[in-house]
Amino acid sequence: MTTPAGRRVTMVAALAENRVIGAGGKIPWHLPADFTHFKNTTMGHVLILGRTTHEGIGRPLPGRQTIVLTRDPDWSAEGVRVAADVPSALVLADELLEGAPVDKHVMIGGGGHVYKDAMPYADEQILSEVPMSPEGDAHYPEFSAKRWTEVRREPREGFTVVWWERVFACGGD
Repeated sequence: MTTPAGRRVTMVAALAENRVIGAGGKIPWHLPADFTHFKNTTMGHVLILGRTTHEGIGRPLPGRQTIVLTRDPDWSAEGVRVAADVPSALVLADELLEGAPVDKHVMIGGGGHVYKDAMPYADEQILSEVPMSPEGDAHYPEFSAKRWTEVRREPREGFTVVWWERVFACGGD
């Protein structure tokens, strides 16, 4: 499903074989090439992050308009917009993208709860698959192969980037 302004919603994540994306507020691997991939993929777009993920980064990422999700109505941070939930963040993203070129999208950058809540709104997933199974407390959500199709796979040093597109079917599941 695209946002009302016709923008695409793309989830961007790096996940281990056991779907772990984080441990204790940190990423349980160090892959500079994947950080570069995330930067290049999200640059120039609206980026939605959970509060914990944003605080783990420690600052707004340059070249992106950032919306931080939090249930704390008193929370704020310099250089970001705040929303209470994914639907509210998508409305705010549409406002930020009003008049922007059509190739500007809404990027979902984590963490685990944000990915789970955003999954019903996502049109695309760009997942860096990391060949390890670390312990962790944040996981990328499961998704149905009936609703998603792999459209591209690109091996990189230390990980593989996989592009998934939502399958839009008429009628039942």
